[in-house]
Formats: sequence, C-alpha cells, structure tokens
Amino acid sequence: MTYRPPSPYAPPRRRPRLTRRGRLALLLGGLVAVAVAVTLPLLLTRDEPAVEQPRALLVPEGWRAGQVYTAVDRALGVPEGTARKAAAASALPLPAAAGGNPEGYLFPATYPVLKATTPEGLLRFMVDTAGKRFGAARIAEGARAHGMSVYETVIAASIVQAEADNPEDMAKVARVVHNRLARDMALQMDSTLNYALGRSTVDTTLEDTRLRSPYNTYERKGLPPTPIGNPGDQAMDAVIRPADGDWLYFVTVTPGDTRFTADYAAHQVNVAEFNANRGAEKG
Repeated sequence: MTYRPPSPYAPPRRRPRLTRRGRLALLLGGLVAVAVAVTLPLLLTRDEPAVEQPRALLVPEGWRAGQVYTAVDRALGVPEGTARKAAAASALPLPAAAGGNPEGYLFPATYPVLKATTPEGLLRFMVDTAGKRFGAARIAEGARAHGMSVYETVIAASIVQAEADNPEDMAKVARVVHNRLARDMALQMDSTLNYALGRSTVDTTLEDTRLRSPYNTYERKGLPPTPIGNPGDQAMDAVIRPADGDWLYFVTVTPGDTRFTADYAAHQVNVAEFNANRGAEKG
C-alpha cells in the first residue's frame, strides 16, 4: 500500500487546466484577447508587418517556470533551453523578494506571439502582467490582513493552485494553509515535495517526506522559499479571502470529492479510503 502521511493534502491535477478567468478568448480578425489588460504593440517591433496575425500561446494556471520555458521555446521555434537562459540573463521586473527567480510571476494567460517576438520580450510581458495583477491594492491589503507580504501570498497561492482539486476548493485549501501557519504546524503539502523532485504525482512515500530540501514542508515549518508554480487570480483571491473554517487536513478521495476536517481521526478514515481507491486503480 502506498504510504500516505497524516497531512493536509490533495492530489495535484493530472493535467493543466484553466479556470474561467484564464480561458482563451478569440476576437474577430484573429486577434487574441489576453486575460489581462495588455496591449499588442508591446510585443511588436517596428519592422514587423502590421497585418500579421498573432498566434496564441496558452499558459495555464499552475504551470511551473520550466513548463513555461518549454512552451515559449516551442511557440517561438527556438532551441530548447533558450527561454530559460533568457530568464537568467534578463533583468526581469521582479520584486526584490524573488531574488531574480521568476517562478510565480510568469502570469497564466493567453499571449499573442508574432514572428518578431523574442523569449526575453515574452517573459518580460508575463512578469510585467503579474506585477500589475499582484500589485493591486486589494492584494496588498489582503496580504497584510493575514500577516503576509505580497510575495508570501504568491507562494501560498501557488500551493493552493497545485493542491486544490477544483476552483471551488481553493478557498478551503487556503484556509488550511492559514490555519496551519497560525498554529506553527508544518504545512506537509505533497505539492511542495513534487516541486522539489521535479514531478507531479498523487503518491507520496515515507522516503519522500525525508527529502533534504527547503521545499520539504513535512520537515520544515512555514512556507517554502519560493512559489512552486505560477498561480492565477482565483488562487490569489483564495489566499487573501479564504473560506471560514477550522480545517487542518484535507484529502481528495476521488476526483471532485475533497474532504476537509479539523479532526485527525476523521482525516485518517478519509486517507484510508483514498489509499483503497488508489489500490483499486493500480489493480
């Protein structure tokens, strides 16, 4: 039987998906409407024909920076690793707390891509978009209300984005995060281990929880040092406006059935049901 530690966790999504706010919208003439207030000329160069129809690059909520880099390379037809190198070499408009790491600030949306678009220009566009979205007064006020900085809120939102089985559960997952932090309890989130190990799985072993990593939230209290993906608006909203509840544990027993509880014994029953379901799936 797969080991399931006694913790608040929900399986990460098996495939990236967009919430309603991030879905693709196409306008007449083939112009792409980005999910945020951005303008097409930012990605154009003077020598680019004005009649060129942009192609759409979709960045779903929750993608890690590595996934975004790969998508950018493919969209622009450049060698693998080009976008990653551009991110490292470019002075992207990141907050000081990020330490030059764009994880969490490659905002999920649909971006227009032209022949003259460069990896640096596209990544800068994403980071600038994140800066505008996360720089809103309501985000700063909500972060302060929970004793967090905006960067810490982005970190928490990235966990919520990875852990919630569906958008409706995000506010509850956020409440679990806040409740555990307030009680000085380790978050014990599988999603942070997955990030450290460069994987995405619903199965966590005892050995996994012994990983020596700052992203091991089983052994280290508090938030991980950086976001573990790029959260969207709904995850950010969930962190600044979490649901009311005393929950400390959660597990997605089956897709669409995430159970939240403050009772450890009840959580163990839910975990046992999850393990039984996983065992049946594996045959």
